[in-house]
Amino acid sequence: MTAPSSRISDRIGSIAESATLAVDAKAKALKAAGEDVIGFGAGEPDFPTPDYIVQAAREAALNPRFHRYSPAAGLPELRAAVAEKTTRDSGYRIQGKALESGNVLITNGGKQAVYNTFATLLNPGDEVILPAPFWTTYPEAIKLAGGVPVEVFAGPEQGYKVTLEQLEQTLTPASKVLVFVSPSNPTGAVYSAEEVREIGRWAAEKGLWVVTDEIYEHLTYDEAEFTSIASLEELADQVVILNGVAKTYAMTGWRVGWMVGPSDIIKAAANLQSHATSNVANVSQMAALAAVQGPLDAVVEMKTAFDRRRRAIVTGLNAIPGFSCPTPEGAFYAYVDVRGALGREVAGRTPQTSAELAEVILEEAKVAVVPGEAFGPSGFLRLSYALGDEDLATGMSRLKDLLGG
Repeated sequence: MTAPSSRISDRIGSIAESATLAVDAKAKALKAAGEDVIGFGAGEPDFPTPDYIVQAAREAALNPRFHRYSPAAGLPELRAAVAEKTTRDSGYRIQGKALESGNVLITNGGKQAVYNTFATLLNPGDEVILPAPFWTTYPEAIKLAGGVPVEVFAGPEQGYKVTLEQLEQTLTPASKVLVFVSPSNPTGAVYSAEEVREIGRWAAEKGLWVVTDEIYEHLTYDEAEFTSIASLEELADQVVILNGVAKTYAMTGWRVGWMVGPSDIIKAAANLQSHATSNVANVSQMAALAAVQGPLDAVVEMKTAFDRRRRAIVTGLNAIPGFSCPTPEGAFYAYVDVRGALGREVAGRTPQTSAELAEVILEEAKVAVVPGEAFGPSGFLRLSYALGDEDLATGMSRLKDLLGG
């Protein structure tokens, strides 16, 4: 009998490691080894979860009701609250009616919502139009579901936002889904209301599903405003909204996300989840309920800090020779074009790609950044400014000492 060529299946072996988590893990490992590393890698607010949310979790932990299995699709009260919140913030309705809890699935963080959605929508060979730069998990989830990610790159010269012309050129008979993210991870780009409407109408006209990630909906700056593509009536029956409490309420570790969409899609995704993980931890769900039903005071406080750090990091990055960073209008990331810095000697080395440059920066300056290869083409770096002001200033000072400026 011939031994198998690999102990790992081709399907799982082909998955790329999450680059953002890999960078964060490497930075933490260096810190544990005694190195003074500044981490710009992970997209994680440096604020604690608000007290009233933590208190709701404490109370839930003491309630025997939450010591047992609960519905795989989520606690009924949380599903109802998410439906109400989505109607309020996204303007999403089904066939002219208010959203109902049957249109909501509570998931183990936003990533499970992403995977559930693509697994439910895609057949082998279906193409997914994926504007780049993109969050690193999207293409892997698409491929795991049998789909084919088709990248559409929008560079800094167009504000990291794709155009209708680009989307039209990408369309083929196999196109089934358009991924739409605003505000964007990794670029911080925010589409205007008119741009959102134009793209939404185009997708509806072409018969495409739209998967819209709205996790950063409350993090916009200056004159930029969040507009949900799901608010277009033409898309009501062919859109799935991905969201969660992680970014808005500093709850990344609580692992509560959700997907919202037509009831048949949600029912099928809930069936998948019933076999994969069953219900999200009940204590986390009750914490999420307190968050969704509570005030947005926490995000207002965070936005003030993020805005201050946003301005500081953009100023610092643009002072480095060969770096060019547009001012992000949303989320908490700066996406800097470093193509002008490649091919130059740095600490006795000559990085030719952003991945090589990121490696030099980590080893020589003890600053962790994520290379553009994780999000699309080489030549860029993503830096999260969701870290303390002192750490940000120290990190920028080290970059300038290493690279000039």
